[in-house]
Amino acid sequence: MKLRHLVPLAFAAMVMAPIASAGMRPIEGFSAERLQNIAPAMKREIDKGTMPGAVALIARNGRVVHFEAYGFLDAAKTQPMPKDAVFRAFSMTKPLVSVAAMALVEQGLMGLRDPIATWIPEMKDMKVYAEESAAAAERAITVQDLLRHTSGLTYSSSSPVRAVKEAYEKNDVESVESDVSPEEFVKRLGQIPLVYQPGTRWEYGLSVDVLGVVVERVSGKRLDHFLDELIFKPLKMNDTSFQLQPGQKARLADAFDSDPQKTRLWKMVRVEEDPGKRYRLGGAAAVTTAEDYFRFAQMILNKGELDGTRILSRKTVEYMLSDHIPGLAGSPTASTGPGYGFGLGFAVRKQDGFSFIPGSTGDAMWAGAGGTVFTVDPKEKIVGVFMSAAPSTRSHTRFLFKNLIYGALVE
Repeated sequence: MKLRHLVPLAFAAMVMAPIASAGMRPIEGFSAERLQNIAPAMKREIDKGTMPGAVALIARNGRVVHFEAYGFLDAAKTQPMPKDAVFRAFSMTKPLVSVAAMALVEQGLMGLRDPIATWIPEMKDMKVYAEESAAAAERAITVQDLLRHTSGLTYSSSSPVRAVKEAYEKNDVESVESDVSPEEFVKRLGQIPLVYQPGTRWEYGLSVDVLGVVVERVSGKRLDHFLDELIFKPLKMNDTSFQLQPGQKARLADAFDSDPQKTRLWKMVRVEEDPGKRYRLGGAAAVTTAEDYFRFAQMILNKGELDGTRILSRKTVEYMLSDHIPGLAGSPTASTGPGYGFGLGFAVRKQDGFSFIPGSTGDAMWAGAGGTVFTVDPKEKIVGVFMSAAPSTRSHTRFLFKNLIYGALVE
């Protein structure tokens, strides 16, 4: 279902046309005049070389107040960016997989305190790196640990332990250099020490990739197929999958070749290849559009339901958007800025102040390494989705976008 089915035609025309009148009434509390600040802000960034282009979507109370494309689709700046451009979602895949896991919890097929070794015996007897040696983990990794990033797993690029980083790279556990099967993935991980004791510290890493294997083994279905059945088709996210479709290739956004992170990241996700060739990267594999991801985020804002289709219960969504790491070491500050904790699949704002970007207590967000970000503000009933293909400047653009959202909100 396209946004034209969600937005009244008169309003759709308003969004498409330039907003010229300074005396125009606010749209769902957003100043029409202030929303015009978005276009010149995007143009400045594109002209500076921050990104080739972008798509920005803002909605309040389920009504879209801004949905525009800016700049260019391709690195050479020859093709205008379309609003239905397809982007590599990278870590914006994680909330999708987290919702799938919680659906299985709701069905009674697994629980958050269950050890993941129930389904992944390859990771039963984990070791933890400690002072140039490895000791037995004090407790098992649980499903909740995977959802909130307290498993002790890491990424090779950010590992605080050099020996673990080298082991990840040598064993290609991130499937960058080869096609690693789900079975081989968890087998290799099971032989490498964790960087922290499970349940003691927030550490960003391969937790949701392992969660994807848990979802496969519990559901009995391939992760991409299960997501398609549970989320994508019911929410009419027709441009979202784990493999670029033939008709999408001409709409796939690309980063500048000069971006130092492009080569490795694009190689890692390999969106044009059959996801059945290797483990389905639960933390990074999806391709999507701004419109599709808006539908997912609006479902979260609606506490599990969209257009009469319920994905999760109200209480489950509220639980996911609660802080699950109070009192633990570590935080998602590198991705969110200060002031955020972490729930089950989403970073969650803990207070109105302290952060260097505006928002509301309880707003939730996450972002992708390719240059994408979304935010859900339950208090203000706002959803924002920003899509670009610009890995190296992603922190700058995600915070810029949030400033533009709240800078236009007047009622």
